[in-house]
Amino acid sequence: MTISGRMTVIDADITALDTDAIVNAANERLAPGGGVCGAIHRAAGPKLADDCAAVVRESGPCPTGAARITPGHALRARHVIHAVGPVWHGGKAGEDELLAGAYLTSLMLARDHGLTSIAFPAISTGIFGFPADRAARIAVGTVAAFLAENALPKTVVFCCFGQESLDLHNAALAAL
Repeated sequence: MTISGRMTVIDADITALDTDAIVNAANERLAPGGGVCGAIHRAAGPKLADDCAAVVRESGPCPTGAARITPGHALRARHVIHAVGPVWHGGKAGEDELLAGAYLTSLMLARDHGLTSIAFPAISTGIFGFPADRAARIAVGTVAAFLAENALPKTVVFCCFGQESLDLHNAALAAL
């Protein structure tokens, strides 16, 4: 299966995207936070936090490297996939594998829910401190490998915040 044309990189506000799902760079409690997480919760409205709290009550905190799905509420996206990326500890605590896991489980949720389009932020590169160049390579490589074996999602968007992230993701995509 070809992945050509299935991945795009944009510089945009992820909360405004009209995709089946957007990915929230979440914490283990799926609680509203700062950065992209806070922006998604504000744009979705208070029902998103209620749904996240219910998910945590039902299944416990979301482990690092995993993801959970909720409705999108007031967002244009129908769903929010809450992916918990790792905090950077110098690269010797399994951070690469955990970051790849956050992308992989998000893609699996999208596939299993029949979603055709998904948009990712640069998970873990904000307050979690993951080096942005390394994170972009892991993100693009993980998504490309998944798309090579799966028909869904049909479209993956890397929604960057700023020129540096845009350039890093475009470079990772060009290196495939």
